[in-house]
Amino acid sequence: MLTKESKIRVLENFYSIDYVFFGKPATKLESVCCPDVLKDYISVKGALMSTVIEMFNLVKFVPAPLDEAVDNVKTLHKMARESAIVARQNCQKLVTTEKVRESIKNEVKSLVESGDVDDIEKAIQIKIKEKAFSMALDNLLIHRTISESTNYQELNEWTGRIVEDAYKILRSNLVELAMQLI
Repeated sequence: MLTKESKIRVLENFYSIDYVFFGKPATKLESVCCPDVLKDYISVKGALMSTVIEMFNLVKFVPAPLDEAVDNVKTLHKMARESAIVARQNCQKLVTTEKVRESIKNEVKSLVESGDVDDIEKAIQIKIKEKAFSMALDNLLIHRTISESTNYQELNEWTGRIVEDAYKILRSNLVELAMQLI
């Protein structure tokens, strides 16, 4: 059973995801090229949050008590924007590390070798964005969860690995859909 603070964190994260990708709620995207992609994006985001809730329960997530009352959507969006900013700043530091640069280089190299790339510069930019978005989501959803949990070692058990695998698949799908919307 989730605590009140945990439920608020779920809602905050739900909104924060949009701020990570778009800097605003997905519902406020102007001239969405593909309304079906937006519907898929929202569905996958919901499935991802469902997986995060499973993770919360598994690791006995106990967020700190809230400093201020969250009594309206405006406050929730403010919290979501702030969380997204922190997550993006943290991932910017990580994207420039040698390990991540090497990972991106290897992914682009594989694409080039498979013949799936026409424009290498564009492929590099896309891979950098995908990696940055994935890392920002991990920072937002996973790092905070682990840092505020009492039993994060459960993620190393069989059930934890299944939840983590589901998270990774849904995260990848969500990043792909967000890239289409951008």
